[in-house]
Amino acid sequence: MKKTLWSRLVLCLIIASGFMLLLLNTYGLDLMESRLKKEKTDQMMREANLLSSKYIDNFSENKISLEYLILQLKSIETFLGIRVWLVDEKGVIYADSYGNAVQVNVNKLDPNLLNDNYISDQNIFSGVFTEPMFSFTRKIMYDYKLSGYIILNTSMNSIHTQAISYFDIINNCYLMLLPLLFLLFLYIYYLTAIPLKNLIKAARQYSSGNYNYALVLKGLSEYRDLGAAISYMSGELANLDDYQKKFVANISHDFRSPLTSIRGYAEAMKDGTIPYEMQDKYLNIILFEAERLTKLTSNLLELNRFENKGALLDITSFDINQVIKKTAETFDGSCRIKKITLNLVFSSKELIVDADMSKIQRVLYNLIDNAIKFSHTNSKIRVSAEEKGDKILVSVKDYGIGIPKDSIKKVWDRFYKTDTSRGKDKKGTGLGLSITKEIIQAHNENINVISTEGVGTEFIFTLKKSAKDDN
Repeated sequence: MKKTLWSRLVLCLIIASGFMLLLLNTYGLDLMESRLKKEKTDQMMREANLLSSKYIDNFSENKISLEYLILQLKSIETFLGIRVWLVDEKGVIYADSYGNAVQVNVNKLDPNLLNDNYISDQNIFSGVFTEPMFSFTRKIMYDYKLSGYIILNTSMNSIHTQAISYFDIINNCYLMLLPLLFLLFLYIYYLTAIPLKNLIKAARQYSSGNYNYALVLKGLSEYRDLGAAISYMSGELANLDDYQKKFVANISHDFRSPLTSIRGYAEAMKDGTIPYEMQDKYLNIILFEAERLTKLTSNLLELNRFENKGALLDITSFDINQVIKKTAETFDGSCRIKKITLNLVFSSKELIVDADMSKIQRVLYNLIDNAIKFSHTNSKIRVSAEEKGDKILVSVKDYGIGIPKDSIKKVWDRFYKTDTSRGKDKKGTGLGLSITKEIIQAHNENINVISTEGVGTEFIFTLKKSAKDDN
């Protein structure tokens, strides 16, 4: 049989019900009999005290006759089902509620029977009674002397029968409760199994690529939360799937173009299509394309290290102003070609930060490089650093073509290039800003972009101000 939740619940119900019935009719029945014996003992003790104080003392003082005393004993047996013996100090029965006294010396039955408040449920009267008896002994004191004993006996079968009658009622009530328990198990199954089946169905849909499958769960909030989490996961999987498709398309495009150039020019030189005197020109093109592939591969590996938290930061204290100056100097040639002016603005002579200097230099390089690429000829680029509380704000602002509004959030995506920039950015890999964001986030800092198409773009990122800079 298939092990389903329903079969497990039914099996649990059967086992629990059977165990409860067994427990009630074994251990529970024993407890009930013990409770009834205790109640019977208390009842016998009360009757013994009543007999001793009200009748036997009068009998000892000859105020009542033996016949009258036996009549009272018979009434006790009739109404309470307790057989009463009056025994003298030698152990001989001289009065019996049954009628004629049994000719038995109780000392010979059990020497302990005549101990005060002695209780026995053993079959010590096998020669006297036809069934096991529950007995209680009480000493009779008269004038501060032992004058005899009261022995009260009741049937063990009557106690057992009474216990069984009580448990018949309990068992009937329990059997009436079983249908309610079954309905309760049905309700539990409805609360658990039905949502699980919906979750399983949704998981199969998502695993098959149907990320648009609508998962709607009702009932317990835990299942609704789980359903929301799975729906969110499906959305993330859909985004990941789209990202992977775009990633493959982009990387195929960025690899195919230089490889096509390299192969085409190499074959042309090999078959003599390109004259020998022009081969240097095309060899330089091949080297340029090979450098693009190397840069693309290196950037991908660097991004992978950041995402897997494998890139360790070498945190030191340094002057961000000096790093900005040195990075800006590397773009002197590019700025001269496009006649771009780099304006460096610092709020203080020194701004000491705690960061990985080489990686922050990489961030600055990427941002300034982008600013130059997308700036107009004869324009300006402003690079600034200023102190704000315990942070240093670094800004790279250009007055170039800007970024379309619908593309601002996408500039951090791998390989993303706006349509406007794709034709101009021949050397770019589309990974520079992705790497920049990963570096800043690895420092637990933030980077933002503000841009207006046709006006310009500003990138702003924060760095932790060094404690060494506090005066």
